[in-house]
Amino acid sequence: MALTLDDFLTAAAEARAELRPVAETIRHFAAAAVTVQATIAAGGAGDDLAAGQDRQNAGGDMQKELDVVADRAFLAAAKASPVAFYGSEEQDEAVAFGDGPLALAIDPLDGSSNIETNVSIGTIFSLLPVEASHRTDPATVFRQPGTRQLAAGFFIYGPQLLLVVTLGQGTKVFLHAPGAEGFVEFGKAPAIPEDAKEYAVNASNRRHWAPGVRAYVEDLDAGRDGPRGRDFGMRYVGSMVADAYRIFRRGGVFFYPGDTRKGYERGRLRQLYETNPMAFCIEQAGGAATDGARRMLEIVPDGLHARTPFVFGSKAEVEAAKGYFTKAG
Repeated sequence: MALTLDDFLTAAAEARAELRPVAETIRHFAAAAVTVQATIAAGGAGDDLAAGQDRQNAGGDMQKELDVVADRAFLAAAKASPVAFYGSEEQDEAVAFGDGPLALAIDPLDGSSNIETNVSIGTIFSLLPVEASHRTDPATVFRQPGTRQLAAGFFIYGPQLLLVVTLGQGTKVFLHAPGAEGFVEFGKAPAIPEDAKEYAVNASNRRHWAPGVRAYVEDLDAGRDGPRGRDFGMRYVGSMVADAYRIFRRGGVFFYPGDTRKGYERGRLRQLYETNPMAFCIEQAGGAATDGARRMLEIVPDGLHARTPFVFGSKAEVEAAKGYFTKAG
C-alpha cells in the first residue's frame, strides 16, 4: 500500500517534536494546493487567470490574476496553521499574525508567465523556526540561512498535481489524483544522478553573461568533440518547478546567473522563497546547489526579497560550472 502524505507527516511529527507544527502546516498547504489546481483547471470557465493586475509584485514581476488567487489561498492556509510570519513574493512586506513557532517564505505561483500556454507552474515554500529574538525584531526572522529550514517543498500544477517535499531526511514526491482524498507517494524517492546529460538556462540572455558563463555553455554545446567530451541536450521551460522536477527524475543542471543588465547583477531568482527551498530539496535528493561559487544554503539573505544567482542539479556538473563561473577573465 502506498505511503500517504498524512502518514508520512504523522511519522515525522512523532519522531521529532519540532516537526509537529510543520506537519500541521503542510496539511493545510496540501488543501490549498488542491484548491489552486481546481481553479487552474476551471480557468476557461471563470476569470482570465493570465490577465495582468496592472501592478508589479515585490519581486518586480507583473502580477497575474492567478498570482493573487494563489497568494490568498496560501495566506489563508498559513493563518489556519501555527505560522507567525508570512513572507510572500506577492507582498511588499512580511505579514505577522499569531504566535506560532514557524515563519513561512513562499512563492505562491512560480512560472506565472506560462499560465496562458498551459505549461506546468507551481508553488514553492520554505518553513523556518521562529526564535524569541525574532519576535522582538521581526525583520530578522527572514535573515536565516537555508540550513535553518525545517521543511521545504513545491507543488506542481500540471497534468498531475504533485508535491515534492523534504523534512531534512530525504526528498519525497506525492501525487494527488483526481477524486482522491489526499496525496500518496509517487514513484521512488528522487536520487539525482551525479553526472548530467542536460542543462537548462535562458540562452537568450547569452549576450549579457559574464565570460565564464558563456565559456561554460559554449563547451557544453561543443559536445563530445569539445573539452567536456560528451553531448549535452538543452531543456528549458521557464517555470523553475517544471525544470527542477525534470532534474529530480533524470538529472541535469539548471542555472540562472547574474548578468550585466540593470537589476540583474544578482540574478533574478529570490533566495528565501525560491532558491533556498529548492536547494534544500535538491541536496536531500543527492544533488548540489550553489550561487555559482558558494553553497546556497549557507548564504545569509539580506532581506525577504533578496536575489541571488542560482546553479543546481547533478553534483559533478554543479562543481564543473563553479570552475567556469569563478575563473578570472
